Amino acid sequence: MPNKEKRHKKIQEIVSKEEISTQAELVARLQEEGFNVTQATVSRDINELRLVRIPLGKGKHKYALAPIQLEEDVAREIESRFREFVKDIDRGENILVIRTEDGHATGIALLIDKLHRDDIVGTLAGEDTIFIVARTTGDAERLSEDFAAFLA
Repeated sequence: MPNKEKRHKKIQEIVSKEEISTQAELVARLQEEGFNVTQATVSRDINELRLVRIPLGKGKHKYALAPIQLEEDVAREIESRFREFVKDIDRGENILVIRTEDGHATGIALLIDKLHRDDIVGTLAGEDTIFIVARTTGDAERLSEDFAAFLA
């Protein structure tokens, strides 16, 4: 098994069993397990694994595996996350840009991916921004309206 796969499995194991709230904590834990990693590597791993940050209360968060699988759960969860964390939705031609609170773009992008909509070519998420490529400008317009409805 390549090192990256081993590291990803270890990250999934760690975040499922421990309260890891920062990338620095995850770097330290991986180093304790014998992985020679940097914060930049861990940041990429978090995005690739689509880990989400869930609130613990009092302004604290922890990384977790995204647990949502069923389509009904996805729809319910995406509406909740949009209301809580999405600040703005914008569109240019067939591209949508969704602005979120810091640290929530990846989790919301994962939920959008789990919608399995044919009108979405793909998503790309950063710390607080999600780019969504729609198949057509018409599809993008409908997506924008659908997502805006979550905010209402």
